[in-house]
Amino acid sequence: MYKEIALFAENVGAEVIYDAPMKRYTSFKCGGNASVLIIPDSLDALNKIIDFSYSKDVKPFVIGNGSNLLVTDNGINGVVIKIGSKMSEIKLLDETTIYCEAGASLKALCMFALENSLSGLEFAYGIPGTLGGAVYMNAGAYGGEMKDVLYSVNHIENDGINGTLNKENLDLGYRHSAYTNNGFVITSAVMKLTKADEKDIKDAMDDKLKRRKDKQPLEYPSAGSTFKRPEGYFAGALIEDCGLKGYTVGGAQVSEKHAGFVINKGGATATDVMTLISDVQRIVKEKHGVMLETEVKIVGE
Repeated sequence: MYKEIALFAENVGAEVIYDAPMKRYTSFKCGGNASVLIIPDSLDALNKIIDFSYSKDVKPFVIGNGSNLLVTDNGINGVVIKIGSKMSEIKLLDETTIYCEAGASLKALCMFALENSLSGLEFAYGIPGTLGGAVYMNAGAYGGEMKDVLYSVNHIENDGINGTLNKENLDLGYRHSAYTNNGFVITSAVMKLTKADEKDIKDAMDDKLKRRKDKQPLEYPSAGSTFKRPEGYFAGALIEDCGLKGYTVGGAQVSEKHAGFVINKGGATATDVMTLISDVQRIVKEKHGVMLETEVKIVGE
């Protein structure tokens, strides 16, 4: 079944990788293999592959940069579609409106906004994901979120038909959007920004990046903030208060730099990471009565 989908994808111009090691396609740099990884070279190819997959009763798992993802050591028994640099067009629709394809990196998007003296995306500079992933989870940092700039989002529905959700229908909340529930594949988005002085924008971007480098363990593989912020608390502070900075399971560790990050210190397995996450959840629950929810998405067998 998966071979049939892979052959179809090759015929419409997509790159196909069999038994693909997902540690190469996720920022945690661990986990097992996917049966088939497909990288479409266009929206048309993506449409056709999704439509064909559903006709075979196969629901593909779609990823971007894999920066908020942990694949289990047993891997993914199925079809993974990666939307990447081959689908990354960014352009102006008018002087304050940007159109961006889902595979574009947030860094490229932020730089495009800077070059056009457009403000509103400074918070996203340094987040290591794609536009599609940022929309999917309503990514945010330093007081800004995607919901502040999103105007509409284009997608492919489960029957292969193209559709659009306008801002009022995106159900944007903390690390949540309509797409976390509906299963549609995000293909592009339209954002409304504001004109501002280019130097001011650059200064704000540089400030956000410096704060990230100073406070976050960017030198190690991770999926960013491992846990969602519990209402009324900060996950990192709760974990640190439990004395868990530096807590280690195999090659996985609670960062000594920022307790809200679980890192791959070297040679970590996905099982190491999941065991450590479970230990942290249990200990924080016992001491503070707060159950930490993961922000990182765990997938696989």
